[in-house]
Amino acid sequence: MAREFSTIGVVGLGTMGAGIAEVLARTGLTVVAVEVDEAGIERGKGHITHSTARALAKGKLDEAAHAEVHSRISYTTELADLADADLVIEAIPESLADKAALFAELDKIVKPEAILASNTSSLSITEIGVHTGRPGKVVGLHFFNPAPVLKLTEIVRTVVTEPDVVADVVEFAKRLGKEPVVMGDRAGFIANALLFGYLNHAVSMYEQKYATREDLDAAMRFGCGYPMGPLALLDLIGLDTAYEILETMYAQSRNRLHAPSPILKQMITAGLLGRKTGRGFYTYDAPDSPTVVADAQTPAAAADGDVALREVRRVGVVGTGTMATGIVEVFARKGFDVILRARTADKAQAALGKVRKSLDRQVAKGRLAEDARDEILARVTPAVEFEELADCDLVIEAVAEDLAVKQAVFGALDEVVKPGAILATTTSSLPVIECAAATSRPADVVGLHFFNPAPIMKLVEIVETISTSADVVATAHALCQQVGKHPVHCGDRAGFIVNALLFPYLNDAVKMLEAHYADADDIDTAMKVGCGLPMGPFELLDVVGLDVSLAIQRTLYNEFREAGFAPAPLLEHLVTAGRLGRKTGKGFRDYS
Repeated sequence: MAREFSTIGVVGLGTMGAGIAEVLARTGLTVVAVEVDEAGIERGKGHITHSTARALAKGKLDEAAHAEVHSRISYTTELADLADADLVIEAIPESLADKAALFAELDKIVKPEAILASNTSSLSITEIGVHTGRPGKVVGLHFFNPAPVLKLTEIVRTVVTEPDVVADVVEFAKRLGKEPVVMGDRAGFIANALLFGYLNHAVSMYEQKYATREDLDAAMRFGCGYPMGPLALLDLIGLDTAYEILETMYAQSRNRLHAPSPILKQMITAGLLGRKTGRGFYTYDAPDSPTVVADAQTPAAAADGDVALREVRRVGVVGTGTMATGIVEVFARKGFDVILRARTADKAQAALGKVRKSLDRQVAKGRLAEDARDEILARVTPAVEFEELADCDLVIEAVAEDLAVKQAVFGALDEVVKPGAILATTTSSLPVIECAAATSRPADVVGLHFFNPAPIMKLVEIVETISTSADVVATAHALCQQVGKHPVHCGDRAGFIVNALLFPYLNDAVKMLEAHYADADDIDTAMKVGCGLPMGPFELLDVVGLDVSLAIQRTLYNEFREAGFAPAPLLEHLVTAGRLGRKTGKGFRDYS
C-alpha cells in the first residue's frame, strides 16, 4: 500500500521551488516552504502570487481555489519546521556541496520514514544521498520549468533507493497530475542528457560559422517540428545554466560532445546569459523579455541588384520516388512548367499518377478546385530521355541515395542541359561536391534538400559547395521563397544542418536504452512531455527506418571521426535482424 503524503516541505523558493510549492498546494497538500531569510520568502511569495494571479485571470482557478492555494502554504526560515513533513523536496541552487549539507541537516530533523527528494537537473543523487543516514529513502524528483505547466517529472533512483520509495514517489507524481518517468542516476537524467548534447552541437555549428543562428533555429523548427530552435532555447534556459549542466555531464561521461563549446564560456564572461540579461545568442528588448530585436548579426534584406538572379521558368525533376513526385507537385502548383524524367514510360506515367493522387486528396478535402488540379497536371510533362530536359532552367535530381547513381545522372545532365542552367541534388547526406565533380560546370551545382513530404514541409536546406557561384545560391534562395518554402543555408558537409543535429541525438537515445538506463517508453515520454518534441526518439526512428538512420549515422561518423557519433551497436544489431521500423512491422516496437 502506497504511503500517504499530506505535508510536504519545499526548501528553496526560486522560480522552480515556488512553482513546485504551487503545484503541491493546488493538489490540496499542506506545504511548508523554507527560505534562508525573509527577503527570500518575499521573493518566493511574489513568484507564487504572480503565477496564481495569471491562472485566476485565465479562468484556470476560481476565487475560492485561488484563496485555498495560498492558505495551504506556510513560510519559514527554520528547517526545524519540517519535522512533521512526509516528503521534503530540495530546490536550492545547483551546488553539490550545498545540497549535500542541506540533506545532512534535513536527515537529523525529519521523521525516520520521511523521504528526501532533490530537484537537481544534473547532479548525482547518490552523492547527495550518502550524506544522510537514509540513502534508501533519497530520490531525485526533477520537475521542469514552469512547474505548474509542464507535465514531466523525472524520478531518479540510485543503486540503494528502496523500490517501494520509487513506487510511492511515482504514484505521488501522478497525483500531482504529472507524467513520471523513472531512470538511473546519471548526469542529465533523460531529458537533459539527450537535449544538451544536441544544444551543444548546435552551438558548435554556430561557433564554426557553419550556419547563422537564424538558419540553425529555423532548420530545427521547420525540419523537425521542434517548438523552438536550439539557440533560442539556450537563451531561454540561460547560458550559465546550460554551461553548468554540460560541465556536470562531461565530468561524468568524458564524452567530448558534452564538453561545453568554448563560445559559451566567453558569452557568460561577457554577461550574455540569454533572455534574463536581455542578450544571449539573440538580443531582446529588455531583460526577461521574449521579444527579439534586431542587432548587428541580424541578416539584412538583400539589396536589389546585389547579385543578378538567373531566370527560371522550366524545371526538370529526375526520379519517380516520393520525394521526386512531391517536388514536381511543389513547382507545378506555383506555375512552373515541369518535366518529370523517369527511366521508362511506365514509370513516368506511374509517377504522374502519384502527383494526381496527391492533388485528388486536396480536392477531396476542399483545399483545391478540380479545374486548378487539372491546370497543375497540365504543366507536368513526363519524359524518358535526358535530352528532353535540355531547355530546363533548373534540373533537380531526386534519385536513390547512392553516390554512383547520382554521379551518373549529373554526368548525363551535363551533356544535354543548356549552359547556365542550375543543376541541383536533393541528397540528405552525400557530398554535393561529388555530384558537381561529375560535371564540367561545378559552379552551377547546388544542394536543394527538400523534406518529406515535400508539398507540406516548409524547409529546404540550400547546400553551397566551395565551387557554387553566388548567383546560383541567390537564385536557389529566391526560388524556395517563390514556391512557399523557408530556405536555410549551410556548407557541404555530412548531414547539413538538420540530420547532423538530429541523428546524433537519436543515436544517444539508443545508447541510453542499450545501457538499460531507462526504457523506450520513458525516454520517448521524457522528450515529448519534457521538451515539447512532436515525437519521441524511438517513435521517430521507427518512422524514418532504422536502416536509413544507421546509414546517416555512419556517414556522420565517417566524415567527422567523432567517437560520440559512432552508431550504437543496438541500432546495428536491429538492422542486421531485419527490424527496420514501421515498414517491416518491427523496430524498437512491434506494429500490427
